Amino acid sequence: MLTIMVGSPVSNGAISIVTTAKEADSPKRIELAVPTGDHPLRPGEPRWANYVKGVIQHYRAGPLPGFNAVISSNVPLGGGLSSSASLEVATYTFLQQLCPDDGDLIAKALACQKAEHTFAGMPCGIMDQFISVMGKEGHALLIDCRSLEANLVPLTDPNLVVLVTNSNVRHTLTGSEYPTRRRQCEEAAKALGKASLREASMADLDAAKALLTEEVYRRARHVIGEIARTVRAAEALKAGSYKEFGRLMVESHNSLRDDYEVSCPELDELVVAATAVSGVYGSRMTGGGFGGCTVTLLEEGAVDRAIQHIKEKYKGSPTFYITKPGGGAAVQQL
Repeated sequence: MLTIMVGSPVSNGAISIVTTAKEADSPKRIELAVPTGDHPLRPGEPRWANYVKGVIQHYRAGPLPGFNAVISSNVPLGGGLSSSASLEVATYTFLQQLCPDDGDLIAKALACQKAEHTFAGMPCGIMDQFISVMGKEGHALLIDCRSLEANLVPLTDPNLVVLVTNSNVRHTLTGSEYPTRRRQCEEAAKALGKASLREASMADLDAAKALLTEEVYRRARHVIGEIARTVRAAEALKAGSYKEFGRLMVESHNSLRDDYEVSCPELDELVVAATAVSGVYGSRMTGGGFGGCTVTLLEEGAVDRAIQHIKEKYKGSPTFYITKPGGGAAVQQL
């Protein structure tokens, strides 16, 4: 799955961008003036353009020239596969060709995250932008969101593939759910006397349980447990312990379902169906939840029977993507 941005500079100081994505809201073309200190860009309609405008506004070098560009993407919108981050990072990478910045990859990811915060109104974490910038073919990426340190984890076994299954459902309540979960986690961290739940242990949480509502306690239990699971999962991958990694995937999904409460019956159904197949190591939902996609780690020889079994057991109409870890954003001169 790719997001591609193609274009060239123009001398009139204007910006014209077209998207070919069928799922993007209309209009598919936007016309802008190059932002200045006195005339910054502002969010508005269409929604897809806010991700692009945010990156242009927060680009770390200048002055930018005007340009014409076309954006094409086959990353499903709203599927939990980082379609927004892929658009932001593609835009930033394109701007680097027009007006090079200092090449700082972490700052690039942070600028794209800032674009999503300020123009799309989504207080997202850094994971999606980080992997879109720093991903390397044949590797997973372990990200420490406290220090912004990233470590590549080899995932090069030729017998392994990742099966992405799109449930093709999206429940309408998701708009406020991510900010709500984030606020609940901040509330828990404050009660524990921590800067964030990244600083907390399960023992800290249990000691402060009386200070929290049951719901906030469960939200924090998921996050603290997920941090520990992520570290163990990276160790399992390094050791080639795919069964252990798969077990942690399922444990993660169950926690997302029960404690964080961001799954839905369709995603649960897909995970149960996938993990019933011989040769499947594990499966979990991905993204913000309430619909979208699952990711499944499995043996390459098990792909066909996994797809067939999921089709038989899932009540909806799934879409499948067979993939392996690829690289982050790159430039190809035409």
